[in-house]
Amino acid sequence: MLRAGGILKLAALISAFLLAVFLAFELLDINMDFKLGNMFGEILCCLSTATKPVRYKCGLSKACPAGHFSFKMASGAASVVGPKICLEDNILMSGVKNNVGRGINIALVNGKSGELIKTDFFDMWAGDVAPLIKFLKEIEDGTIVMLATFDDSATKLNDEARKLIAELGSSSVSNLGFRDNWIFVGGKGIKTKSPFEQHIKNSADTNKYEGWPEVLEMEGCIPQRQG
Repeated sequence: MLRAGGILKLAALISAFLLAVFLAFELLDINMDFKLGNMFGEILCCLSTATKPVRYKCGLSKACPAGHFSFKMASGAASVVGPKICLEDNILMSGVKNNVGRGINIALVNGKSGELIKTDFFDMWAGDVAPLIKFLKEIEDGTIVMLATFDDSATKLNDEARKLIAELGSSSVSNLGFRDNWIFVGGKGIKTKSPFEQHIKNSADTNKYEGWPEVLEMEGCIPQRQG
């Protein structure tokens, strides 16, 4: 009987020892999994942060310095896709916003605050130039003026309208022709010609689309009005 009791005690001790070893390994395994999970999570997070590209306002290629407004704009594409104007990461005009149209599209912005004043578009194919002239004459000093064409913007554009736009700093408006693409940023009261302007002629030899030139895109930093 004693021999049998000793065997039972030994078996119980061995079972307890094996159970303790098993539990120890289970706890160690859980702890290792937790630590490894955290470690890999931190590595993946760091890699994601390191590889994620920096995004600047309006999708610019670089940030604008202090005291400047970031902008990006594009002319219309043929007679299908309307122009797009972005300022300080805010879309001012686009087809999605449903506030663009054939002709000359204009956004007026406060030169000090960068706040949108108003937008409008003027049909220079089937419309009248008089509303455009009235609109241009009413622009107040210090206002940033952003223009983008869509389809035809020149057929009804007369000398008076061209002169008013030239006074905003445009160098190309005098040469704007039928279905040319043109984008421009100027200002009321500007004393020099604006550096923000692109113009491409409608030419059968160079047109990207049948009857229309390629889309123009432009980005930059507009100095904020001081005082």
